[in-house]
Amino acid sequence: MTNNQGPAHKKDLTRRRVIMAGGAVVAAAGVGAGVVATASADEEKSTASGGTAGQGETCYRLTSETTEGPYYIDADKIRKDITEGKEGIPLTLRLKVIDSDTCKPLKKAAVDIWHCDALGIYSGYESMSQGGPGGGTPPSGAPTDAPTGVPTDAPTGTPTGTPPSGGPGGGGHSEPTDDERYLRGTQLTDQRGYVEFTTVFPGWYQGRAVHIHTKVHVGGKMTDAGYEGGHTCHTGQFFFAESAVLDSAKEEPYSTSTTTRTTLTEDTIYDQSGVTGGLLKLSYRKGRMARGVTGSITMGVDPDETHDGTDL
Repeated sequence: MTNNQGPAHKKDLTRRRVIMAGGAVVAAAGVGAGVVATASADEEKSTASGGTAGQGETCYRLTSETTEGPYYIDADKIRKDITEGKEGIPLTLRLKVIDSDTCKPLKKAAVDIWHCDALGIYSGYESMSQGGPGGGTPPSGAPTDAPTGVPTDAPTGTPTGTPPSGGPGGGGHSEPTDDERYLRGTQLTDQRGYVEFTTVFPGWYQGRAVHIHTKVHVGGKMTDAGYEGGHTCHTGQFFFAESAVLDSAKEEPYSTSTTTRTTLTEDTIYDQSGVTGGLLKLSYRKGRMARGVTGSITMGVDPDETHDGTDL
């Protein structure tokens, strides 16, 4: 996707309000006794002043912008199902994008998501990821004092390279090391501002809480090569309640990981603001998480802004 500079700021963001709520649509599997539904924090009961929020939506402060991280690939894979056969707990991710001025849906906005697999590995960067059983070491870039042997456990010192996906220390981009593109995809929002992805519940790796990356692009158009032109108006990350992550850790292949896990409260990117910071609303059957999880959220974005996440 081409990322051109968008129009200049039209309003003082410190005086703005947006809608950012848990998605209104809940999967049929999430209805009935025994359902676990994680709640988003810091809800406000009134709707946005002058807005046209749909029934059941709740008002929040401005959606958090976060770092792009080093593992973004402009792959232009327009698709709903991004699993490519990867193992893991099925995750249906339902996202709604609205204009933060009017609270109306943004139609034909391109939404990217990308995340690691159940064992903390990113497609395109498999040789840099070490998140599986026996691993736990974040990618270290090009070390200046690389050991001559193959390490059998995590180093005791502090990594000197760039941590994965916007982890502690920043998110400078790294070039892909392979041609894999699983758990990455793009879709255009429909007339109601919705997109839905079929994926798997992400795993974890050292230094970061469980998360999914996202970008929202506007002003471009679909071509034979994918979504071209326009600009990126939002770069963010979605997060998962600690209780849900603990439930996922009981299921294979997550349960086979020996990687050190960072909790949501320990994460340096999540701003602890609940749904405003990207905390997903999750729904699944207690004791049957392996059958699938539904995650949903509404993102309030300013289509006139440019936030590519590379300067955070």
